[in-house]
Amino acid sequence: MFERVLIKLSGESLMGEQDYGTDPERIRAIARQVSQVHARGVEVAVVVGGGNIFRGLAAQASGMDRATGDYMGMLATVLNALALQDALEKQGVPTRVQSAIAISEVAEPYIRRRAMRHLEKGRVVIFAAGTGNPFFTTDTAAALRAIEMHAEIILMAKNGVEGVYTADPMKDPDAVFIPEITHMEAVEKRLRVMDSTALTLCMENRLPIIVFNMSDEQNIDRIVCGDRVGTLVRT
Repeated sequence: MFERVLIKLSGESLMGEQDYGTDPERIRAIARQVSQVHARGVEVAVVVGGGNIFRGLAAQASGMDRATGDYMGMLATVLNALALQDALEKQGVPTRVQSAIAISEVAEPYIRRRAMRHLEKGRVVIFAAGTGNPFFTTDTAAALRAIEMHAEIILMAKNGVEGVYTADPMKDPDAVFIPEITHMEAVEKRLRVMDSTALTLCMENRLPIIVFNMSDEQNIDRIVCGDRVGTLVRT
């Protein structure tokens, strides 16, 4: 069984069947899954994306300055973090949100030692606002925070797909599921595990990743207990 894990949730994983925004039932389902592994004594950190609300790249395509768009995206992740915190606390799970940008009225500033202490005391820590810098994705934030927290593994939650495939299974019916792959192979083949900066960080620090389907509410618990679920990415 893993003792400390970091879960990466994309903004899209919070949408449910909606076109944008957050689906309260989906957030409750995620909170139930996190609560289940937390009850086992596993220390859980979470990094949330903001793509369900705002994407800096999409804003850049429409003419906005990329840095401005990315900062707006960081604020979107704070909204998602607060929604998840509320759902977790309703499950009886003590939770703290730490933000990489100053927003002291609603979240603590990101302080590594404080975050480590929260985990040691059995609190779930949600990291918001990415790395606090534009031009870096929340995937990179997940890799960075996992390394800083000494997490044993990153759990990359995906919507409706079982793991990593040779192509996008939503678009290519001939896409083949890959049960195990190395970080380097994922980078070289440009597979959609996470962005290349994040993958390289994980590879250099020998941090494994499991890419799995968030739709099955038992998957996180199975992974934490050592079952093979989804795709394992390791050096």
